[in-house]
Amino acid sequence: MSNSDYDPACLPDLLPIYYRRLFPFSQYYRWLSYGGVSKNYFQNREFSFTLKDDIYVRYQSFTTQNELEKEMQKMVPYKIDIGAVYSHRPSQHNAVKSGTFQALEKELVFDIDMTDYDDVRRCCSAADICSKCWTLMTIAIRILDRALREDFGFHHLLWVYSGRRGVHCWVCDDAARKLSVAARSAVAEYLSLIKGGEETLRKVVLSDPIHPFINHSLLVVERYFHQYAIVDQDILGSKESVDKVLAVLPEDIKKDLAVSFKDEKDPMKRWDLLCDLVARKKSNSKKGGQYFDKEIMLQYCYPRLDVNVSKGVNHLLKSPFSVHPKTGRISVPIDLKELNTFDPFEVPTISLICEELERPRAEEAEEDDMKDKENEQEAGERRRIRDYKRTSLAKYVKVFDRFLEAMARSRKGEMLKKSDLQKDF
Repeated sequence: MSNSDYDPACLPDLLPIYYRRLFPFSQYYRWLSYGGVSKNYFQNREFSFTLKDDIYVRYQSFTTQNELEKEMQKMVPYKIDIGAVYSHRPSQHNAVKSGTFQALEKELVFDIDMTDYDDVRRCCSAADICSKCWTLMTIAIRILDRALREDFGFHHLLWVYSGRRGVHCWVCDDAARKLSVAARSAVAEYLSLIKGGEETLRKVVLSDPIHPFINHSLLVVERYFHQYAIVDQDILGSKESVDKVLAVLPEDIKKDLAVSFKDEKDPMKRWDLLCDLVARKKSNSKKGGQYFDKEIMLQYCYPRLDVNVSKGVNHLLKSPFSVHPKTGRISVPIDLKELNTFDPFEVPTISLICEELERPRAEEAEEDDMKDKENEQEAGERRRIRDYKRTSLAKYVKVFDRFLEAMARSRKGEMLKKSDLQKDF
């Protein structure tokens, strides 16, 4: 079965196998418990499930890893969303005195969706993606990951492929989980450059001097711009796409370029002409910064954030390792070391990993005889570990494991620091 041979009609048959034998419950529980950071941290977390036929169940919560597993195996969610850690157990929210049930903490999250780039990509539209426009997600991750680490000092960022056409980022640092709505909004606004809706032609307006954050972002964009925008998207090829670029420029530059583009048909040379003309105008201008070429680069390549997802503490976001019902692809963590070669079409589908499970292995019969003699729960846990390791899911669980290890190490470091400080008193 090739990775693209996925039939949504098979989902009801495949999901029970996935939740019984492949979903990485122990790592998942370890992630959302944060080393037992506070009493009831995991227990007060909201999960929401979308069941077959779009039945939507909010305010699910679980006491233990075992309870989460049993419930997911029983309900077989088509989609899992993760919400906030509340003041009380979400499953009992109706029994709590009105006004006291409140979202207290949640990871700072970002959601980048390819549909928000439809005005600047020509290869695909709506839910479709291809390797040409996927570059936009690579650029978005590079820009945001750097800014969140270097400008805000966060360390624990989990980047996840959504399973279809976008990426999510979970900033899991203690400080990030405690941010207020106002602070989340401030971070989201700092990272937002593209302003205005469909009717706004010039969506990026740079002032002089350019902010260091924007300069850092431009360094990333410049690495990809020529191949992505000029070659792959051919933004200076057809009349229609040239007009779109010219529309964001001031009248005098637009007129000059319209003339010189008549003689020069090569898109790369057209871009050079545009940059030269902007540079000349800039040096003759009394007004200082006119960064029209840089504005175009950012308008076509800069990450487009759904800021509302980032602002709310109680906003739900699709869980890692959820299955996308339309594509069948698993929502997997992305290894930033291999970001340039990450291919969304290589991400395993649920049909592929369930099929990989069925491939016979001689030594297994022997192991299973031994398992029968062991405690059933432990055997089940060990079987699941062995099961996902036999499939294409293994390398993505490994990325998740490394992320969890780094968090555990820094927690240990914090605790040592605290105990050293106490010794000093």
